[in-house]
Amino acid sequence: MSDQPSQEEIDAFWRQSRLSLPDVVRIPLATAASFTVGMGLGVAHGSTMAGMRFRAEHAHKLPTTTAGWYLYHKSKNYHVAYGGIREGLRMGARVSVWTTAMFGIETLFDQYRGTQDLANTVVACVTVAGAFSLWNRFPLATAARTTKTAILVGFAFGSLQDLASLARGRRVSYVDFLQRKFRQKGSESSAASSLQKIQKT
Repeated sequence: MSDQPSQEEIDAFWRQSRLSLPDVVRIPLATAASFTVGMGLGVAHGSTMAGMRFRAEHAHKLPTTTAGWYLYHKSKNYHVAYGGIREGLRMGARVSVWTTAMFGIETLFDQYRGTQDLANTVVACVTVAGAFSLWNRFPLATAARTTKTAILVGFAFGSLQDLASLARGRRVSYVDFLQRKFRQKGSESSAASSLQKIQKT
């Protein structure tokens, strides 16, 4: 008898995962996407800062000839490109590390609680926000703003994941809880109405 999972089991495994992507696929994708976004932001910021720094450093010795201006712009373009790439790699690495930490913590809470919902996403975002604030030694007010932003982001992203889960037919814990409560209230009200009818007769 083969130990290999059937196609139905594989499809069910993918369907039951967050965003219909298993953790071994979802987390590397999130890391790559966050690195790309961070790289783009870093290149834009780093190249701008490098260009401004180069102009400031050479403001007192601007060239006076055509050849001098050619070398000036050539050297400036080199510094802009180098500064942009360096800052892009640094920011991409930082963003991807924190993003991977958030998705990893979210997965740990999914496994610990045995359910996948927005609560785990919010807790993961708040945990990463707290670690980020401690790492950067933010003052209390800045740390509080960072935490509030993390709660909003976690709630929004977690809600989107839960909506995608419901659309794919995966059960969500708090939705099941609310459905049970409504069914219980409905059955109680129907039982009460039936009792009233019996008493009237």
